[in-house]
Amino acid sequence: MTEDISVRKVKSAVRTVELLEYLAARHDEPARLREISDALGMPRSSAHALLRTLVGQGWVRSDNSGTLYGIGIRALLVGTSYLDGDPYLPLITPFLDDLRAQWDETFHLARLDGTDIVYLATRESKQYLRTASRVGRRLPAYATSLGKALLAERFGPDRDEHVPAELQSLTPRTITDRAALDRELDDVRVRGYARDDEENTTGLCCFAVPLRYCKPAQDAISASVPVDRLTPQRERDLIDALQTQGDKVTRVVRPVANGDRWFAS
Repeated sequence: MTEDISVRKVKSAVRTVELLEYLAARHDEPARLREISDALGMPRSSAHALLRTLVGQGWVRSDNSGTLYGIGIRALLVGTSYLDGDPYLPLITPFLDDLRAQWDETFHLARLDGTDIVYLATRESKQYLRTASRVGRRLPAYATSLGKALLAERFGPDRDEHVPAELQSLTPRTITDRAALDRELDDVRVRGYARDDEENTTGLCCFAVPLRYCKPAQDAISASVPVDRLTPQRERDLIDALQTQGDKVTRVVRPVANGDRWFAS
């Protein structure tokens, strides 16, 4: 009896996490009860009860009619605490500041999480503005330069854990064939940097290098440039700058990472 109760509690926790992740992935598009129930394979009565509980705790918000649901402010507080508690961000972000000051492009820091990369910090170019901050955003690792830089550090089953069975197309240029992806990752490993050519965002080319202060690398930095003003010389210069700063980050952060219980190599 006690074991059955424990199992039910674990299932309830999994459903709660799945629901929150589903709502978070929708960004500013709220969901109806039927959509949530269908997406998660959950009975509507169970989904409704869970939603009302989470609304009461501030993890989910609903409209005045109680028919539309979105992620709540408590999720923001938890995400912010993760960033505040990360020992590496304060060490790495000054290098992003230097890159942006010198090159006036958009630079990112991201971490590999499952089959996705998660953006931890962004320094925007003053030449153009995005409609929303990328911090906290998730994208499939295989479709980004950041993700490919980190996947290239892994081999065999270790790589497989971070690549979904089916590669979905984000743009017409996304690599959706696993063999082609592996060949691309082999090239990334040899040349020391990754590139995505409008593979997750049309009109944008990105370059990334892994930060090897732990093994295998968990984090990477990248530069994003609109393709309409990217020249071969600009590309070479940005890659050189990323590799130089990446080496500096590794030397600064490695002593901290080697003593860290999460990422010790």
